[in-house]
Amino acid sequence: MGPSRRSFLKQAGTAVALGAFAGGAFPGAAIAEASTPQSETDQTSSPLAGGKKIGYCIVGLGRISMGQFMPGVKISKDSKIVALVSGHRDKAERIADEYDVPHNAIYNYRNYESIRDNPAIEAVYIALPNGMHAEYTIRAAKAGKHVLCEKPMANSVKECEQMIAACKQADRKLMIAYRCQYEPTNLKAIELLRQGYAGKLQVVTSSNGFNIHPGEWRLNKKMAGGGPLVDVGIYSIQAARYLTGEEPTVVDAYSSVIDQDGRFNEVEENLVWTFRFPSGVLAHCATSYGTNFLGGSARAIGSEGMLELNPAFGYQGLQLTGKAQGKPPLNVAFNNPSPRQFAAEADYFSDCILQDRGPKTGGEEGLKDQRIITAIYKSCAEGKPVKLTA
Repeated sequence: MGPSRRSFLKQAGTAVALGAFAGGAFPGAAIAEASTPQSETDQTSSPLAGGKKIGYCIVGLGRISMGQFMPGVKISKDSKIVALVSGHRDKAERIADEYDVPHNAIYNYRNYESIRDNPAIEAVYIALPNGMHAEYTIRAAKAGKHVLCEKPMANSVKECEQMIAACKQADRKLMIAYRCQYEPTNLKAIELLRQGYAGKLQVVTSSNGFNIHPGEWRLNKKMAGGGPLVDVGIYSIQAARYLTGEEPTVVDAYSSVIDQDGRFNEVEENLVWTFRFPSGVLAHCATSYGTNFLGGSARAIGSEGMLELNPAFGYQGLQLTGKAQGKPPLNVAFNNPSPRQFAAEADYFSDCILQDRGPKTGGEEGLKDQRIITAIYKSCAEGKPVKLTA
């Protein structure tokens, strides 16, 4: 059996859908508060589900699971919470009562394999520190459960490969929780770029960061696998890839630590990198744990115009603006408050299970990002560009 979440933290040394958008062509004028596919009060099952909801076991009762994913499942159409895994029984019982989960469906990290015997559990949602993703994904697959795992997928390429292999061997589905790939504002930007709204794409820029508090587990390399790059910088990696529709071939990166206050003894504080794509498009990205003023944005600049997502990656309030030759200004704001993005993400995976199809952001997608992350850190360490292979 693996260690408990609490013991893992101690050992590591920490102190602590675009379906609803009307029209597929270029919008003619500014568009505000576009509708979204998920109503907060609509909890009916989708027609494709035939009335069935997929039962999720929540593995790890932390901020993202309790604050976002679980409330999202509560308003979802095809998903429900049927079990919990936590190292804190009293906390788990309190959350179980809130979500009508029976107390005999509360597990800990040592009896985790017992989820095998609960037929109500069809999938697990893993929201543990990054360094625990591989172990609990593999154990879930061996217990016969599908896996929705938070990003980043794992701390190494090898771990990602092991997760993919375990799920394939067990014939279970694996999806990485790349929420923005199921979020209507980002999807609209992709659609417009593919339609040629900005002309021939030339440059992508993206940034994401925040000023991290001391004592966060994310500052421990064993648990996190890296600094802001793997936590929030991965959004910019994703944006560069899905906005261009290409895979980078070369990366050139630099990292630094400016604030010598003890927070960054194991991970970087700041990191910037440049991608070159096969078409010649360049992407410049930055991430930081040292400032709240970097923001979370992405911009695609073409020969005839530009699109900007700002905010691009948050849980709500995302905005898409654009200007292009011969076209009126674009302003799209979907009415998509938290936690609707998580409801859409959960229902997408549930539909994959119900319809027996592979998810768009399966394990291979997480593996691609991990290979890129590895190359970025290698470029920082060697002080030169690194070529990326398929």
